[in-house]
Amino acid sequence: MAATPAGTITELHRWPVKSLAGEPVPTFLVDDRGVAGDRTHALFDSFKDAPRRLTVRQEPRMLAWAASYDGVDVGAADPPLARVTGPDGTDYSWDDPALPGALSADLGRAVTLRRDVAGQQDLERSVLITTQATLEAVTAELGYERLDLRRMRTNVHVDFGTTVPAFAEETWEGRHITLGAARFVLLHPCVRCAIPTRDPDTGVKDPLILRHLTREHGGLFGMNARYVGPADGTRVSVQDAVTVSA
Repeated sequence: MAATPAGTITELHRWPVKSLAGEPVPTFLVDDRGVAGDRTHALFDSFKDAPRRLTVRQEPRMLAWAASYDGVDVGAADPPLARVTGPDGTDYSWDDPALPGALSADLGRAVTLRRDVAGQQDLERSVLITTQATLEAVTAELGYERLDLRRMRTNVHVDFGTTVPAFAEETWEGRHITLGAARFVLLHPCVRCAIPTRDPDTGVKDPLILRHLTREHGGLFGMNARYVGPADGTRVSVQDAVTVSA
């Protein structure tokens, strides 16, 4: 019988406002909505006379804005309002009446703000899990010295050491993964859009990254997962043990 894949969480990331820069955190709560406070806020513009949730795909300038919970330990049921920091360093609370105008002026389009404590992920109630082996493999294939993990907008980054080869996670669809005390079912590999092509600090585009992922790996990087227990939610932390089972 094959050994059970086992590793360690090395990074956790939370994205309070969809497509804005987020925050690395040492711990967060998870429940059946996903990561507490993750993408609970979003910007909307109008497209073909209908509201559209705005992302980096349409507006790369969003990466110049950052969002955080300012060190607050975020609860899942009612996370606090996000704090948003503009490119000039100005801080705004999500309910600041000046924020929509500041965003609209900087992005060059009229935007409105929406908050939903259930999360506003592209794939609802999901968590994105990535692995160090795959990150290192893609970095080496590209011939880069470093590939910033923030490009991938991951929630949980796991190091399985040498026990699990790169891209092995893409074969784990339907299996269960345990992060500390939290249990998830692995849904399917994540098909990447253009967001990884944008430098998370400068917004500069590197189309080679997506071309390479598409040509060599079917556009895949990471695994989408959905929380299955304990029933009332639990905490996940950096250095928690990780196991994958049938």
